[in-house]
Amino acid sequence: RYSFSLTTFSPSGKLVQIEYALHAVAAGNTSIGIKAKDGVVIASEKKISSILIDESSLHKVANVTTKIGCVYSGMGPDYRVLLTNARKRAQQYYRIYQEQIPTRQLVQDMAGVMQEYTQRGGVRPFGVSLLIAGVDDDGSSHLYQVDPSGSYFAWKAAAIGKNMVNAKTFLEKRYNDDLELEDAIHTAILTLKEGFEGQMTETNIEIGIVDKQGAFRRLEPREVKDYLAATAQ
Repeated sequence: RYSFSLTTFSPSGKLVQIEYALHAVAAGNTSIGIKAKDGVVIASEKKISSILIDESSLHKVANVTTKIGCVYSGMGPDYRVLLTNARKRAQQYYRIYQEQIPTRQLVQDMAGVMQEYTQRGGVRPFGVSLLIAGVDDDGSSHLYQVDPSGSYFAWKAAAIGKNMVNAKTFLEKRYNDDLELEDAIHTAILTLKEGFEGQMTETNIEIGIVDKQGAFRRLEPREVKDYLAATAQ
């Protein structure tokens, strides 16, 4: 009787719909985030359901501002709504203060939106977890994970999605604080390969980076192809 109510706690003190939302995240494609000395890399599987779909029209890695990007695991339409909301909030901040929104401030705003959807009747939680990467004006780099409950954490390296457990175990073995951005990209690719189904190519994964200069960008397929070739050696 508690399973279908968002606003009613179960006797064990849980909001069951939030747990179901986490199941939706766990069923999504794996996404990885790694913070390096000189930037942050985020990466994700991008599985296409049909060969007839134009894969260039679908993106999992997207920019929020010129200095902040994000990737998701879970339900794509929910992510699109959150991404649009994040871009609006970043623009509102810029109009008021004439400077880019700090990464933590944007994360707090996004977590607030997601938490609000766990407390109101007539809505459901977002079936998506986000990895948000950014570099602030002072040069500090950040990697955050935001969950459907509205909770958020800063990470050195994180994984979400269906292969999350194996990916985190792999990252725990490979990560160190002296990792540079180039090495982090290779580590992200190797982590995605753990449990990857089929052949990994430049069309079925996406990688985004933000460097110390504070420019976030999604790597072009030809760049991803070069990194895959270098990793395979």
